[in-house]
Amino acid sequence: MEPHIVFRDVTVTYGTKMALQNVTLEIPRNRIFGIIGPSNSGKTTLLKCINRMIDFVPGVRVQGQVRIENEDVFRTRNVFALRRRIGMVFPLPVGLPLSVYDNVAYAPRMAGLTDPGELDGLVETCLRHAALWDEVKDRLRQLGTKLSGGQQQRLTIARALSHRPEILCLDEFSIAVDPVTTMKIEDVLLDLKQKMTIVVVTNLVQQARRLADQIAFLNSSRLVEVGPSDVIFSEHPASQVTFDYVRGHFG
Repeated sequence: MEPHIVFRDVTVTYGTKMALQNVTLEIPRNRIFGIIGPSNSGKTTLLKCINRMIDFVPGVRVQGQVRIENEDVFRTRNVFALRRRIGMVFPLPVGLPLSVYDNVAYAPRMAGLTDPGELDGLVETCLRHAALWDEVKDRLRQLGTKLSGGQQQRLTIARALSHRPEILCLDEFSIAVDPVTTMKIEDVLLDLKQKMTIVVVTNLVQQARRLADQIAFLNSSRLVEVGPSDVIFSEHPASQVTFDYVRGHFG
């Protein structure tokens, strides 16, 4: 499988605290790549390196290389263009204080899209991709913050899709939504991987097992193992630590 994102010897420190240590892995194109591990193992740090959100952490130091196709993320001159290629969804829905429609249309407008017909079509497409259109099509002018928690999370996904990213990163997307909504979002992600590469951080081992084509297991800031989901969750992963974690012996 062709790698879309490549980490080479990536080490991240926050002051004196080691967050990632010598991580090397490849994330294939048009697959769902799951990142699992105990709390404080470096999962979110790994995700933040992809679009350089790590830059916003005071005192951070990054060594090594992260590449998206042929572009070195930490050497790119246009960070804004880089971030437009990558959609981000956070653990808790962060709705803009705007209507449902304007939440989705905001980024395309900022990028220069002003044609009303094109905007209407894009908003509908993104809301459909996020499995939300049928629930909000008659409430597009309502404040997005008035939606339920699960709907707001799907609105966040629609907003992340509005600039047509090639990579979608999700950090604990189901932490604040109910199981039914979680399953809807998982179905959305399984469809979207035909169009983009998806990277999912999750503390839910069974969710990773359902969703991910490949898994990276982190523990104590180190990459313990990376491989196909069926190998990671088999009786014989490469590491005993992996076996113990996915079976709930610790974490």
